[in-house]
Amino acid sequence: MAKKFIDIMDTTFRDGLQSVFGGRVLMNDFFPAVEAAKMAGINHFEFGGGARFQSLYFYLREDAFEMMDKFRTIVGPDANLQTLARGVSTVMLDTGSKELIDLHAKMFKKHGTTTIRNFDALNDVENLKYSAERITHYGLKHEVVVTMMDLPPGCHGAHTVEFYEKTLREILDSGIPYDSICFKDASGTSNPQKVFETITMARKLVPEGTHLRLHTHETAGVSVAAYLAALEAGVNGIDLAAAPVSGGTSQPDILTMLHATKGMNYDLGGLEIDKILTYEKELQHCLSDYYMPPEATRVSTIIPFSPMPGGALTANTQMMRDNGIFDRFPEVIAAMTEVVKKGGYGTSATPVSQFYFQQALNNVMQGPWNAIDPGYGRMVLGYFGKTPIAPDPEVVKIASEKLDLAPTTEKALDIANADESKSLATWIDKLKAESIEITEENIFIAAACHEKGIAFLKGKGELMVHKLSDMKKEEEKKEQFIKEQGSGKMGSGSYTVVVDGQKFSVQVAEGNVDIQVTAVNGESAAVAPVAPAAPVAPKVAAAPVGFEIKALLPGNVWKIVANPGQSVNEGDVILILESMKMEIDVVAPKSGVIKSIDVATNDRVTEGQVIALLV
Repeated sequence: MAKKFIDIMDTTFRDGLQSVFGGRVLMNDFFPAVEAAKMAGINHFEFGGGARFQSLYFYLREDAFEMMDKFRTIVGPDANLQTLARGVSTVMLDTGSKELIDLHAKMFKKHGTTTIRNFDALNDVENLKYSAERITHYGLKHEVVVTMMDLPPGCHGAHTVEFYEKTLREILDSGIPYDSICFKDASGTSNPQKVFETITMARKLVPEGTHLRLHTHETAGVSVAAYLAALEAGVNGIDLAAAPVSGGTSQPDILTMLHATKGMNYDLGGLEIDKILTYEKELQHCLSDYYMPPEATRVSTIIPFSPMPGGALTANTQMMRDNGIFDRFPEVIAAMTEVVKKGGYGTSATPVSQFYFQQALNNVMQGPWNAIDPGYGRMVLGYFGKTPIAPDPEVVKIASEKLDLAPTTEKALDIANADESKSLATWIDKLKAESIEITEENIFIAAACHEKGIAFLKGKGELMVHKLSDMKKEEEKKEQFIKEQGSGKMGSGSYTVVVDGQKFSVQVAEGNVDIQVTAVNGESAAVAPVAPAAPVAPKVAAAPVGFEIKALLPGNVWKIVANPGQSVNEGDVILILESMKMEIDVVAPKSGVIKSIDVATNDRVTEGQVIALLV
């Protein structure tokens, strides 16, 4: 009897890169491995969408649409190229209007996509309807999703087999068009028995011949067991990745799964071990210069209690490293437990997982519930749809007060569609104001990535890639600097120095040479013997006049709201920082007058830095 064919989607170049490197891998560095994967017989790839859309503009100075076009050229016209979308949010962290949802499907079809996997982290089926319609309208295959995870201990009311059956029945009853159904566990926390029972339930519920898939991560250490359970229950497809971006926070390795199914009645995509070994060797070579965070390669025992998706975990740890606060990560991941419990049990998948993480970060850095992350706050207030259970009433009250928003039961799509800032016209006007070419691609980039999208389109995007060779060069520079400082040696050349408040231009050179000293304005400064001066008491820095307002998090100054001389009341916003993809309001701790703003827009600030004075 022939073995059952199981379709394998290779997630290496989307979820794999995202889960291990936070998505920060340049396209030309990994394209040779795409060619190797094709030669190994792989014909189904996840190649874009999700967080990998924004990461190219945020960190790589690369265009996601260009990357997708080149990927399609490499693998040929027949490959199934799949992307990830978040229902009413598509590839954005916020909800989108109907115009933006339509433009997402249109642009992804134009740039080589075959299939879009479409999910809503709240399992609110209303959030899937319009996006599904537009995906199928443009001739794309639609893979509708039920999102999964295990809840932290002590949580009840959702994420059971019964809850997933209710969600699946709503999808089927709604008439949403679909080509396949995926059960997606971004945190990898669903226990294998629940996976088995869920797939068994789904197989009985859906029409015969329906393609069912399971997606999970190794983050919690049970992914292979979960896949074996799903295979036994009747799935038609699973997602795997290639080393070195497999295991750990990513999907199980292709070779690992081939080994795990030896002697069983499954044909994993017709893949052969020798060819996969060659492919993985090429991929390892392509990525050999990239810094691999230790947490990306490990199973985490705390993840079942604080379900952080692999695709978000390393993105957040990389941001914490960039901002010099990585030492606080254990506290933040532990704080997620309470944030999940009180947030209404949305599945820990983007954007909800990011809301959880950012609220946990706020609770650690600024005190429990003293600051509400706007995404988390809007979620518990209902602006992203209906959460699986009602959020904690006290948290809802705090969020409403902090964000000055009333709770809502209105549909997320209707709210977004009424928001003029999410219209195509608004983003066209922004591009015109910045003298940027008006194309559908540019409109979508700006609408999805906001200021960072505009910066990319103006050629001012940031490059934040962690390569070992670059890190070595930086370390050598530091060592050389320390060595020169320790020896008291200064390099030869011209310097400006300040003596008793007066500037002088001096030259430094080795050996006994004639050096002239001049004032900076070019006039000669006579060098005369100076009599010994009387001892002078050391100067003591004057205490600042006013109340110091300090940055609670490292980041960049995004917007200055108040001006020196302006009267403010306690709680008024003085300026806004951008940190860890969050907008952090810096507020007046008491009423008074702004004496000074000690930073400028786009300045980088450190934790504890004085950024304003209040009198």
